[in-house]
Amino acid sequence: MRKRQLLSAIGTAPASDQSWLDIDRIASVEVTSEQEGYPIESALLGEEKRGWRAANPGTQIIRLTFDDPLRLGRVRLVFDDGEHTRTQEFVLRWSTGPEDSFREIVRQQWNFSPEGSVLEIEDYAVELFGVRILELIIVPDKNGSEARTSLKSLRLA
Repeated sequence: MRKRQLLSAIGTAPASDQSWLDIDRIASVEVTSEQEGYPIESALLGEEKRGWRAANPGTQIIRLTFDDPLRLGRVRLVFDDGEHTRTQEFVLRWSTGPEDSFREIVRQQWNFSPEGSVLEIEDYAVELFGVRILELIIVPDKNGSEARTSLKSLRLA
């Protein structure tokens, strides 16, 4: 009998010393807004501890377009908000190119609360091949408040 283990398309990535992709060398980024002093580079490059913050309330999009198709094996997102009570939803999706449709990786909701739930860490093991576009869509508050979202970090491997 020939047997092999199937890897799920998505799962929780093991904690390890991961070699993260150098996003500034392999991709361009588009973002709907950014607050002064909290640029998207802070979340993508890990150079600063502040991360990215949206300048405007409402749905925000962060889109990475890679120079060449690549294989992704891990996606790690860290959101934080110690000031507001809100229910955030995000969708992470990918495409093989601008002419192709997007495929959803994950859709997740999180309840932030200054009294205890201030940090959301999502770490996914994925097996994606030929990725040209990775898009993160964030709805900062499903209840429609004027909340603004922030992203502490987005890492890829």
